[in-house]
Amino acid sequence: MYIPKHFKISDKAETFEVMRNHSFATLFSTHQGLPFATHLPLILSEDGSHLSGHFARQNPQWTDIENQTVLAVFQGPHSYISPSWYETNQTVPTWNYVAVHVYGEMKLIDNEEEIMSDFRQMIDIYESKEGQYQMEDVDPKIISNLNKGVQAFKIHISHIEGKAKLSQNHSFERQNRVISQLFKGSNENDQQIARLMKKNLDID
Repeated sequence: MYIPKHFKISDKAETFEVMRNHSFATLFSTHQGLPFATHLPLILSEDGSHLSGHFARQNPQWTDIENQTVLAVFQGPHSYISPSWYETNQTVPTWNYVAVHVYGEMKLIDNEEEIMSDFRQMIDIYESKEGQYQMEDVDPKIISNLNKGVQAFKIHISHIEGKAKLSQNHSFERQNRVISQLFKGSNENDQQIARLMKKNLDID
């Protein structure tokens, strides 16, 4: 990923936060000599050493992915930035955004206990506090049949790149103008980018 130095996320904890808050990722690999991608949730381990997930078994991507170095892209919030918000209109539009790229070696998982553990972890993360769903309430035969329809995996992380393009290359005054305009919008992405810009400027 192209990352100018003023946009680079150097703090690993910040990249982990993006990965956990925006965990529905895009996983890229090479399949039969061509790029191939799947959109799926990826769960970061507590120690940050690997990602876990699963393919639908009918998805051909997994069939030749073992031991490949793959790329997982985590897309954070993003917003259009209008030149009309600046003190001058003699410039061009841009886009502010946060993204994390993760590289690692793919390992397929066939151990049923490990697969079930990953499923439980995923449910714990995504099921709402008010949710009543528990895997223990489902007929074990149904769970076993469903497991046959997926291919679990782990990605052993080798390299992480993080980018937060938040108008850092503009003046303090201009950044404040952008923050003010973004907060006026109703789009949640605009609100998130505004909050990140405000935090970056250390504004109370």
